[in-house]
Amino acid sequence: MHRLMIITASTREGRVGPIFADWIAKEAGATGNWTIQNVDLKDLALPMLDEPAHPAMRAYKHDHTKKWSTTVDRADAFIIVTPEYNSGYPATLKNAIDHLFHEWAYKPLGFVSYGGVAGGTRAVQMLKQVIATLKVVPVPEAVHIPSFWHFLAADGAYTPDYATLAMADSMLAELHKWTAPLKAMRQPEALALAS
Repeated sequence: MHRLMIITASTREGRVGPIFADWIAKEAGATGNWTIQNVDLKDLALPMLDEPAHPAMRAYKHDHTKKWSTTVDRADAFIIVTPEYNSGYPATLKNAIDHLFHEWAYKPLGFVSYGGVAGGTRAVQMLKQVIATLKVVPVPEAVHIPSFWHFLAADGAYTPDYATLAMADSMLAELHKWTAPLKAMRQPEALALAS
């Protein structure tokens, strides 16, 4: 099975990101295609980028960066679960992305976004510009949850509607389709041919 990392981007108090991360992890697990690792950026607690060398050098000085590098390196595919803040995405997510460089390359990425009427779509569009420079392949299929509070019970339980479940199925199927070919591209012989 391929290794899928689900990244919860929001770290603020009162966030709902972990609810959606747990939900998409359950949906992904039901496919039988993935070994799943949830990474919560709040638990990761990376400081603002503090490495003296450019991440492309992979000359990491700090243990927190070395650990993050190993974690991302092991992943075959990603899902980012993000809110939309002022038409963008959380600074904590940008910081986590910027800590590394090569570890992201040639891996597919899906999005679960949530927010107001736009459902986080503007945050996702901004993210696509950033990840493209890292040779990450965003799949077109995504899950966008507008006015997410309507789907949360008082106890925090999430009940997706039919359209959201269909989006999740499509995104997970597309992620799986891209994972094996991109994994082959990360093999040393394929990288040597590309350079």
